[in-house]
Amino acid sequence: MSEQVSENINSNNTEVKKEFSNKVNVLKAFAILLVVSGHLEFSLFGMFTPYSFQLALFFFISGYLFKEKYLDEVLTFIQRRAKTLLLPYFWYNLFYLGVTVFIFKLTGKFWGMPISLKNFFITPFLNGHQFDLSCPLWFVTQLFITMIVFLFLFRAIKNVKDNKYFHLGFFAILGFLAIPLSKIIKVDPLTLIVIRTMFSVFFVYLGYYYKHFVEDKIDIFTYKWFWTIIVLQSVLWLFNRDFDPEHGIGLSYVLVWARFDEQLIVPVITALTGIWATLWILKITYPYLKDSKFIRLMGENTYHIMANHLLVMYIITAIFLYVKGIPISERANHDIYWIYNPIQTTYLYFVLTMFISTYIGVGLKFLKKQLDKIVKIDE
Repeated sequence: MSEQVSENINSNNTEVKKEFSNKVNVLKAFAILLVVSGHLEFSLFGMFTPYSFQLALFFFISGYLFKEKYLDEVLTFIQRRAKTLLLPYFWYNLFYLGVTVFIFKLTGKFWGMPISLKNFFITPFLNGHQFDLSCPLWFVTQLFITMIVFLFLFRAIKNVKDNKYFHLGFFAILGFLAIPLSKIIKVDPLTLIVIRTMFSVFFVYLGYYYKHFVEDKIDIFTYKWFWTIIVLQSVLWLFNRDFDPEHGIGLSYVLVWARFDEQLIVPVITALTGIWATLWILKITYPYLKDSKFIRLMGENTYHIMANHLLVMYIITAIFLYVKGIPISERANHDIYWIYNPIQTTYLYFVLTMFISTYIGVGLKFLKKQLDKIVKIDE
């Protein structure tokens, strides 16, 4: 009888873990879809504009997944984050060094900063734009910095006062102060890190707070919440819409350069409304998406999609130019996000880029497993 009870408990735990993993994968898939669509300059969520919340959403997910045990296992946490974030980052850095040099030999255009030890090892932590084709990976090194800072800050304030509202207030103050700080101090490579980290640790804690104190305890998806968010976002849109370049970047912000234009609190608010909208969409669509293999693969390969989607878009553009008989040198006359005839091709780019970059990730993971097997056999 006890064995049967134990089997049932283990079975239930497995189902719970699978359900949790599926939900996280769908949420991560939404987040990476928002990143790629933003780089193609269209919005998946209508009034929730590109660049207004997708990076905050990734920080939120990282906090959602944070395990409290690491507050007492600091070295283990740092080692694991270095292994999962930094190790693949520098493999990609080496790969894109080769790709950038190859394209330079082919076209005469060097898509990046001058090659140096500083730009290979230090610049990734400052702005991550040492190679244009892999510049979206700036987020990875910032995530590493943010999570380490979050761990130490969380440990420290728990020792001061172990109260969830005190913790939320502390991280919210950091998040809201990041933007005015960017207007007070001179923004240089080091202060950029400080500003980005202040902004991002708030959303990491928010993800942690949501997981532990809101998700299964408070219903934030009622009609009152829905209409409150819609009205709030409508007001934000009314006063901050970027109708043309003279109006600035509107609801969007460029976190990597701490570019918030004249805004003070709007970037934080629109990040909050965007995260709520994503969670609401997840709640509605999850029953239909939870068994989708491709959505799961997207969620499992966000790192590789982040790393490779600009290269995939570059190759698609090169193919278009070749088919149309346009010299490849035309590509060098535009920035790294330029695509051929965007009015007609944007959605084709989007579909192809998501499909190809997802399966690049699948292929790389398969290759790693095979190499690991070979290493074990040799041992």
